[in-house]
Amino acid sequence: MGLKKLFIDKSNSTAVQFFRYIFVGGGATAVHWGLLLFKELAGLDANLANAIGFVGGLICNYVISTYWVFEASSIKNKGVEFTAFAVIGVVGLGINQAIIWLFDKPLARNVAFGSLMPADKYYIAGQVLATAVAFFWNFFARKYLLYNKKG
Repeated sequence: MGLKKLFIDKSNSTAVQFFRYIFVGGGATAVHWGLLLFKELAGLDANLANAIGFVGGLICNYVISTYWVFEASSIKNKGVEFTAFAVIGVVGLGINQAIIWLFDKPLARNVAFGSLMPADKYYIAGQVLATAVAFFWNFFARKYLLYNKKG
């Protein structure tokens, strides 16, 4: 597979789209994490900071995905398309929030985990896992529910 096919040509290939989505997801994750880590400076709750990071990452992801990753949406109205894209992302956010909560609250208070890292930093470990789980959910849900052009 040539570089032109991987990076430039329009493609409906799941493999090519997944490859590109790694870069898009990386950029969106950098935005999300940057805003999440702003928690340290602003003294925000981990879940609030995560939600703010999500919105920034979602916008970044949508813009780049619609122009570079996915060939065509099954929805022609851009407002409806963004709403569907965001709904899939909100499900991903729910998954992400649940994992952050689990790490920030119950696991951080569990004595068995106490020696691994400071309790107030467990949300970072949770975000690592949450990022991976949400990445796979977001790609495959968007690919097969929103950008799976039939016919």
